[in-house]
Amino acid sequence: MLDRVIVHTMICPFCRVDNDRVIDSRTSPDGLAIRRRRECLDCKRRFTTYERVEELSLKVIKKDGGRVPFDREKIKRGLEKACWKRPISGDEIERVVTSIENDVYANFETEVPTDYLGEAVMQRLKLLDQIAYVRFASVYREFKDVREFVDELEPMIDRNGPRPDIKLPK
Repeated sequence: MLDRVIVHTMICPFCRVDNDRVIDSRTSPDGLAIRRRRECLDCKRRFTTYERVEELSLKVIKKDGGRVPFDREKIKRGLEKACWKRPISGDEIERVVTSIENDVYANFETEVPTDYLGEAVMQRLKLLDQIAYVRFASVYREFKDVREFVDELEPMIDRNGPRPDIKLPK
């Protein structure tokens, strides 16, 4: 019986040639992906690829009742905007996205409400960075005025103690 060797190559993101070799392979920390370090045999540059199991098509139920495919990249983009110019690394953002994705696939089979996703992002951002949390909350909750904004902040201010130099509107 002959063993078959399957060679998987990727197009190099630098020179666009389909000629590389895998230097290193390891399982991601969450165990859901394989991280492969590759070297292009033409331009000799190195790049990383991730191989993930393709999950069943999960739909997100939007506020208007419409349904769209679940997209982890959309969550990542939202987190990146909220964390812009904050001391949060790309790895930390990726961990949050993976955590939310794992949570969604563990708790939903075919559809997940957009409210669940928004609250999951806010819950994790509140622990990661309060400024990023407030940025995300202001867009997600669609604050109409400053009072709604302050109402969202008050539990965090109460928990951390008031700052004497900040006067909140009544």
